[in-house]
Parts: sequence; C-alpha cells; structure tokens
Amino acid sequence: MRWMWTIGLGLAAVASQAVGQVEAESPSRPNIVFMLADDQSWNGLGVAMHPEIAGSRSSGIDTPNIERLAREGVRCSRAYAPSPVCSPTRASLLTGRSPAALGWTKAGPSLRARDNPKLIPPTSARSLPAEDFTYAELLRQAGYATAHFGKWHVDGGGPERHGFDVSDGNLGNEAAPKFTDPNPVDIFGMAERADAFMERAHGAGKPFVLQLSWHALHAPQNALKTSIEKYEARGLRGRQAQRAALTEDLDTGVGRVLDAIDRLGIAGDTYVLYMTDNGGGGGTGRSGPLTGRKGTVFEGGIRVPLIVRGPGIEAGSWCDVPVIGQDLHPTFAEWAGIDELPARVREVVEGGSIASVLTGTSVRVERPREGIVFHFPHYQSGETPHAAIMVGEHKLIRFFETGEERLFDLSKDIGERNDLSSGLPARARELGRMLDAYLEEVEAALPTPNGAYDPSRPTETRDGRPGTGERPDRPRRRERGGAGGAG
Repeated sequence: MRWMWTIGLGLAAVASQAVGQVEAESPSRPNIVFMLADDQSWNGLGVAMHPEIAGSRSSGIDTPNIERLAREGVRCSRAYAPSPVCSPTRASLLTGRSPAALGWTKAGPSLRARDNPKLIPPTSARSLPAEDFTYAELLRQAGYATAHFGKWHVDGGGPERHGFDVSDGNLGNEAAPKFTDPNPVDIFGMAERADAFMERAHGAGKPFVLQLSWHALHAPQNALKTSIEKYEARGLRGRQAQRAALTEDLDTGVGRVLDAIDRLGIAGDTYVLYMTDNGGGGGTGRSGPLTGRKGTVFEGGIRVPLIVRGPGIEAGSWCDVPVIGQDLHPTFAEWAGIDELPARVREVVEGGSIASVLTGTSVRVERPREGIVFHFPHYQSGETPHAAIMVGEHKLIRFFETGEERLFDLSKDIGERNDLSSGLPARARELGRMLDAYLEEVEAALPTPNGAYDPSRPTETRDGRPGTGERPDRPRRRERGGAGGAG
C-alpha cells in the first residue's frame, strides 16, 4: 500500500431542558458525536492504525467496541493532534486555528528564568477568548442542539460560554480522580448523560453535535478493580496494568454510546469520531514504532488515532492523507450544510474540511496554506523548545536552542531515525523558510535567550529530567477547571 501524502494548498434533565428550549424541526442534517480521549498513544488501542505496521496497535489491550467502530468506518493512518499537549489541542479543535496562531502552546506552567533554562519559553494563553468562534457556536446558529460532557480544560467561562447548550461545566484534570469504581473517571456517567441528551434531541427532531471529552486516561488507578485484576493476571504490574484497565473501561464507555445510537435508530444519520488529544505518557524514547511522546513534536507526541463512521464512509476503509485536529471545525460545518463560513471565521480558520477525504472521493485537504506546522517552544519530556513543519512526505524539526534542523521522509522512516538534512540541504532550506514564514505570519511567540543562564548548573525541573515539564497524570496541588495543569 502506498502512502498518499497530498496536502492541499487552498483553503439527562439538564439535557432535556436545553433541547426543549428550541423548537423541533425535521432532522434533515446528520448528527455528530465527537469522542476525545486523553493521553492515548497512536498505538494504544487494540485496533491497528496502519494496515502494514504491526506495532500500530497494542496486542495486550482489549478494545472491542473501538474495533467495531473501525470495522464500520475509516481509520486515518496519519492523523495528528494540533499540539503534543492537552489544552492547546482542545482550543485548536474548537476554533479551527493552530496553537501557534492562538498563542496557546503549553498546557501547564513553563520554565522561568530562575529555573535556568537556556531559553525562556513564551507566555502561553490560558483561556479561550470569546472572539474565537467555536464549531459549537457555528452549528448552534445553524439549528443544532449542542452538548459537551467531560474535561473542558480551556477555561473561558466553560463550554456554555462557547456554544454548548449543556455541559458538565468548566472541568480540568482535577475532575478525574474524583470518580472511582464503579464509575472510573466518570466514563459511565458521561455515557449516561450522552444517552439522555441524544434521546431528547432526537425526540425533538433536532440534529445535534455532542463532544465527549473523556477524562481517561488520567487517574488510571481509578479503573475498575476487575479490569485491573484482569491485566495483572496477564503479567502487567502497577501503572501499566492500570492504564490498560482504564483503556478497556473507556472502550466500554464508547460501546455504551454506540449502543445508545443504535437503540435510537440514528446510526445511519450520525457521524461518530474517536480521537485523542496528544501522544501518550511522558518522557523520551520510543512509543512502539514512533519516536517521542507527549510533549514533543516527534511522531509519538502528535500522531494520534482517528476513526470516523458515518454517512457515505465505507466500512473497513483506510485514509492515508495527513489530517489534523483543526480540520474538524470546517468538516463539521460542511456536514451541517453550512455553505459559507461567517467572515470572522473564514479569515482565521486554518483547517480544511476532510469530508471528501474520509469518503475517498478526494486525496486533497484544501487549506489556506501549504504544509502543517507544530509549534512547541517549551521544555518538556526531555526535549528543548522546538517546532516542525510537514510538507508532502517530508517533515523538518527545528530546535530553537541550537538552531539544529532535522529532516525526515516519513513515507520511508516513520520512526524518524534517518536525518536527511545533510543529504537534501535544498529541501531542508525550503521547509525551513516555509516554517519561518508561517511563524511570522501568525505572529507566533518564540522563546528568548535567558540572560541569567548559567551553563555550570543544571536546569531545574519538577521531575528531575532535563528540559522536562510536569509529569502527566500527577494531580497538581492547586488545579482549577480551566487549563491550569498538565494536559
């Protein structure tokens, strides 16, 4: 199978009350159920995310419901989170803009001058501004009922200030540890609220869009006891067994949502998406066939599962075209029958609709600019501030401390082991110029030299690894419902 690397150059009770406030209408437009997992690797499911790479799935974790979704829909082998950390990805998904353009590039706090980094990372946005028009606002104006359940983590007053009729409120990472067996990290509670919302919307004859931002895989120690025992019996121990167990519990929640859709008889009129917000875990090294993890723009930090089922999508199909989270905003608009975005949205949205790519009728994603940029000017997971651009089959990564650039051909080297920058200097320079032009155009914030940097002493970090931010899954002493905390 040959990779297609074309990138376009152009463009419950509360639920009942909210839906009942709007007059019923004929459901002539499809429903959308968007499920977003947290900190889950590209190869962290029991379903393969590449047809020819055995390591693109986990052979030790059972996820039968997500496997069912894959059998009934399309798997995107090269799907990307907009950021290698949580809240910037979530803001990008909602607005269709990149983290660089939003000025939101970090989930937790960045290092300061007194921590002795060589570069001082830029200050990152911490709250979703009202002027950024979310897909929920767009679809609600078009007559959709809208709901968001689970982790919000972008502050800004919470989901109901940004287009969602109903929500669980302004929740962050602090919510996950509160829910234990028999409702691990609120998986089953969220599924129940989703069922109630969909039933009411369908009964009112309204199309709906529902985002389920699962808290999993945060607080894996809260997985069902029976699930943990199952994986311990398979030889896993400690956090490995807990993460595997919570992954299966999450799969059970996904199954309950799919069952609710079937029971309502709306499967044929509903798009269902499953995605994750960034790569899994923390630290350096390899994530199966991929290099890097959460907090890096290597493939392990940004390449994520994306599975889509819905009208016109061939069961059991594959998509090899590069797609990214900000593409979902215009995709949802197209599915909702919105022919033209409002000017205030059209001028800033960076994603392109992937509707035709998912059905196999096109191999191009039309975006305003050529290439896809990932900007992470921070220290985390053992890496220094860096950014990347992908154009065609090539990906260039730049490290801001040294100016070093590495060039990879992902069609031949998915593990990013073979640096081609010295062998293809012209191509490296071309991509470098494109990266510069993009960062300048969107006025991306860059790291600056630390005048107090002392090379004789180490950079001070919270977990002892050079250049590392916060450890994932460890609750901070003071967390709030916004973006205050690691993703």
